[in-house]
Amino acid sequence: MQLTVLASDLKYKYPKVTQTRFDAKFSGPGDDAPFNRDDLYDILPMLTAVMNDLERDDAGTLHFLEDLMNQDMPRFLVSRGEVFDFLTGCGREMLSYR
Repeated sequence: MQLTVLASDLKYKYPKVTQTRFDAKFSGPGDDAPFNRDDLYDILPMLTAVMNDLERDDAGTLHFLEDLMNQDMPRFLVSRGEVFDFLTGCGREMLSYR
């Protein structure tokens, strides 16, 4: 199952950093590039990868992951790989209780 998260699927609106729009985005769990949590063009590929890894396609899970990223994710997680690991780990734990 391959899911693509669109901006209209998200719970919140995010700014677009157009200067880096065409730069390489999330490439996988070992990605050491910095993650910009305030850039729609970084957020969409990250949430797409997390939802595909969790094998989920429902809005409830996506919105939970957004809340997690915006409210609970520690600021010391800076690389895309760290953010991916955090979101997938917390997502799996949350889904185990449902």
